[in-house]
Amino acid sequence: KILVLLDVHLIIHRAYHALPDFSTSSGRPTGALYGLASMVISIVKDLNPDYVIACYDLPGGTFRTTMYTGYKAHRKELDGALSEQIEGSREILSALSIPLYEVKGFEADDLLGTISEKLKKDKENEIIIASGDMDTLQLVDAKKVKVFTLKRGLTDTVIYDESTVVERFGFKPELLPDYKGLRGDPSDNIIGIPGIGEKTATTLI
Repeated sequence: KILVLLDVHLIIHRAYHALPDFSTSSGRPTGALYGLASMVISIVKDLNPDYVIACYDLPGGTFRTTMYTGYKAHRKELDGALSEQIEGSREILSALSIPLYEVKGFEADDLLGTISEKLKKDKENEIIIASGDMDTLQLVDAKKVKVFTLKRGLTDTVIYDESTVVERFGFKPELLPDYKGLRGDPSDNIIGIPGIGEKTATTLI
């Protein structure tokens, strides 16, 4: 059985910046919603999944901000038009009978990881995570858990399995947290070790 896990926030964010500012006759923004719907249709057509689950971030802090107050501290608030479409995405996915998973205090990434870890133990399952967030690559597990990610825009995509991750980074998926810890991650305001960049982190690992 093929299960596709959707990282909705990331997909909509990418669509919002990749597509024109479409809107309804009443002025409701719909560009990101159009991108999400198009991608879901493509996923169903190309990957032929048996199941699809949508994972959401909820507003407010998570256990990460409790551990480290600087986590994502530099990020701006979402544009009103983007925030409105994230809420609107619930209508689209519900209409497609795709269940919505969200847990207060946790990110969608945590749900993607938890579901993957629980279900990969069944050898009958193949899990594909649809996201543009490279952090999800740490979840890749041989041929059991793969990541369907956006390279540019919404149509340039690639599927990562373990061999593809090794080809790109030079080491296996489970070492990606160490890599990020060494070099830091500016997108999440994670500092890393001073003086260590991508090349040195890769060499050390």
